[in-house]
Amino acid sequence: MEVNRKPYQGVMNIIRFNWHFYLLAVLIYIVWLSLRGLLSEAWLSVLDPLALLGLISMATSLLVSYYVYDQTDLYQMSWLPDLNQHNLLNINAGFDETSSIIKEKFPESTLQICDFYNPQTHTEVSIKRARKAYPPDPNTQRVQTTALPFKDDHFDTVIAVFSVHEIRDENERLSFLKELHRITKKEGQLLIMEHLRDLPNFLAYTLGFMHFYSKSNWLKQFRLAQWTLQEEQKHTPFVSVFKLKKHGDSP
Repeated sequence: MEVNRKPYQGVMNIIRFNWHFYLLAVLIYIVWLSLRGLLSEAWLSVLDPLALLGLISMATSLLVSYYVYDQTDLYQMSWLPDLNQHNLLNINAGFDETSSIIKEKFPESTLQICDFYNPQTHTEVSIKRARKAYPPDPNTQRVQTTALPFKDDHFDTVIAVFSVHEIRDENERLSFLKELHRITKKEGQLLIMEHLRDLPNFLAYTLGFMHFYSKSNWLKQFRLAQWTLQEEQKHTPFVSVFKLKKHGDSP
C-alpha cells in the first residue's frame, strides 16, 4: 500500500511542533560564539567540548527521527496483523497520522477513531501545535481516558500509536489501560507502539528519552491492568510494539 507522505515529513513535523527547543538551542549557541573571545583557555577547554556535544546531540536526535519516521515502513503499518473484518478502535492523543492508513489497509473492517487529548491535563505544547496543523478526522470521537463510552467486550483490536505515553499521570494511565481491557473482547488484542526509556533512545535523544517510559514500567502497568504480553516486536532499535491479550488468553 502506498502511503501519501511528503519527503522529510516526520522529522519536519518534529521541528515544527517543538520549534521552541530548537530556537533556544540556536540562541544559546549564538550567545556562546559571541562570548568565546572573552573567556580564558581554561574555560574554553571545558565549554567548547560541551557546546560541540550539544550540537552533536541535537543533530543525532534529528537524524534518528528522520530514520524512524521517514526511512522505515512505520507508516506502511506492515507491523499490523491482518485486521480485515475486525471491529477496530484507533485511539490517539490529539495527533492522528494513522487512521486514514488503517482505513485504506483494512477496508473490510469497521474503524472507530477516538481522541483522549485533554488540554487541562495533557499539557504538551507540541500536541497543541500538531492539532492546529493536522485537524482530526471528522469522525473522531472525543473521550475521557478513565471512562471510555463503549460497552464491555466491544472491540476485536485496539491500536494506540505513540499516544499512551502522553498520559503523564501514572494512575490515569493505569485506569486507561483498564478501560481498554474492559472494552476489548475476550479473544481480542491491544497493540501499543511506543519509544522506550532505554539505552538506544538515550543515545538518540539524550535527556529527551525521559519523556518515554521504561519497559519495566510498561510491563508493570500491563500486569496491573490484567493484560498479558504476547510479544514485543522491535520496529528499529528505537521503537517497540507491544502485542497484548487479556489474562487467560495466552497460548
